[in-house]
Amino acid sequence: MPHTERGMVVGLFGGSFNPPHDGHALVAEIAIKRLGLDQLWWIVTPGNPLKDRRHLLPLAERITLSEQLIRHPAIKVTAFERNFATSFTANTLVRVKARNPHVHFIWIMGADSLKTFHQWQHWQDIVNTFPIAVIDRPGSTLSFLSSKMARTFDFARVDEDDSRALWKRHAPAWTFIHGPRSGHSSTAIRATNGAVK
Repeated sequence: MPHTERGMVVGLFGGSFNPPHDGHALVAEIAIKRLGLDQLWWIVTPGNPLKDRRHLLPLAERITLSEQLIRHPAIKVTAFERNFATSFTANTLVRVKARNPHVHFIWIMGADSLKTFHQWQHWQDIVNTFPIAVIDRPGSTLSFLSSKMARTFDFARVDEDDSRALWKRHAPAWTFIHGPRSGHSSTAIRATNGAVK
């Protein structure tokens, strides 16, 4: 895991990044700016249990592509999950919290992930571990109104205008952040390169 100092505010942005693209970078940069993050950990996962792994690029290649894409000095590309015996986010967050009790973490996710978030293993535990910032993505702007997560945790929603203080909230707490959106998607890129999802 990247080095941290006591009191830092760190965003956790996990994904298969297969491949990483400008849309991912935009989500990360919006999160840094709007949430006042000291760091954002770009966590390249070994693989998403809910996605087809047949066209998954090797982890080392996805790390290299991510590092080539990054422009912001606060973003730290890491793949520490490869050392864990799990690929489930809930388990990863428990370990991150245990190893960094002095850091304020926020889970970062694109709005396109809200649709299936309730299918993630122990998804309610994720919501109850760290505050969550959902960043707008094309075609997903209204997902925070219809998703099971948003409906279940409606009481914990923080106004977007207060997102810079999200790290001060105890989970469950989440916000939806609007902003510039990129139409890039990993699925479309793979399809263009001849690897259909």
